[in-house]
Amino acid sequence: MRTDRTGRGADGGHGQDGAGDGVADCVGDCVGGGDGGPDLRHHGDAEVRDDGAALTDLAVNVRADTPPAWLRDRIAASLSSLAAYPDGRAARAAVAARHGLPVERVLLTAGAAEAFVLLARALKVRRPVVVHPQFTEPEAALRDAGHTVDRVLLRAEDGFRLDPAAVPGDADLVVAGNPTNPTSVLHPAKSLVRLARPGRTLVVDEAFMDAVPGERESLAGRTDVPGLVVLRSLTKTWGLAGLRIGYVLAAPETVAALERAQPLWPVSTPALAAAEACVAPRALAEAAHAAHRIAADRDRLVAGLAAFAPYGVRVAEPARGPFVLVRIPGAASVRRRLRELGYAVRRGDTFPGLGEEWVRIAVRDRATVRGFLRALSAVLT
Repeated sequence: MRTDRTGRGADGGHGQDGAGDGVADCVGDCVGGGDGGPDLRHHGDAEVRDDGAALTDLAVNVRADTPPAWLRDRIAASLSSLAAYPDGRAARAAVAARHGLPVERVLLTAGAAEAFVLLARALKVRRPVVVHPQFTEPEAALRDAGHTVDRVLLRAEDGFRLDPAAVPGDADLVVAGNPTNPTSVLHPAKSLVRLARPGRTLVVDEAFMDAVPGERESLAGRTDVPGLVVLRSLTKTWGLAGLRIGYVLAAPETVAALERAQPLWPVSTPALAAAEACVAPRALAEAAHAAHRIAADRDRLVAGLAAFAPYGVRVAEPARGPFVLVRIPGAASVRRRLRELGYAVRRGDTFPGLGEEWVRIAVRDRATVRGFLRALSAVLT
């Protein structure tokens, strides 16, 4: 692991230190894709827009067979209430009940991405640290809010595993993902808890935790961890990326601070209806079943990729999310050729700590995986 500092200086520019070992650092306007570092605002949906719209999508981590009909019906039924301002009390209470928490510990947001913006704007922090490789919006939001951000870069040689001792002791905001996008690593809850301490806010992004059977290693519902903030998204498992719904679980004073930074009525009535529906017992049972199916599909994908080891293909293992991170020699060329054969995968070089040889591949059903592996075979052989 190593720690890099990157952020927005007082003059509006960006600075860095600790560069020089081949890992990309942010210099220049790299939030928007400048020459000095990864484009933190590049996401998987960019691979399937415009000329990529007809491709088989292995770039976006939203479950492919969603939303289910019963959820679409619930959302559609809410449209008759659009003349009224959104009232989030029922959805907030439902989320609180799902995690066994009082409502004062829940904040509904327009997706997890809004929560990162709220945290960056509302919390008074001196030294924020983001553990990478991970979802890049936390760092982008912090930088946009004027913060200088330190990075702790996890290494492939270590299996991208978290060592709590690598996080600077004076960091007063630490952001980590679990399971982590894009590495698919599921960190032990006890390792994350070791990061908590008085005076520090510990943000754990659990956007993909409901894709883990049993949600093992989750910290949602914990009230004994000082400074803990857990973020959840309902857009991935339920196919609601276009609706924007997620939530924050945190101490009441943190929730109150974030809520003050929100605009009025931040979550739409259809999104509130979806939130209430997705934490109901029927939905939780369906999500649990889906998590086991995703795990089986992921195992097939990983096994299929193992056949390409003679061509230098390596999967970051053990993978526990609904996606896998794969190192492929000449990955940029491989991605282009896969597109010609009808498949989009997510480039990895926009994640700090990764390079051009990495791609992220979403887990799909057996038939889709089989077709993708045939296409990859044609490219590599």
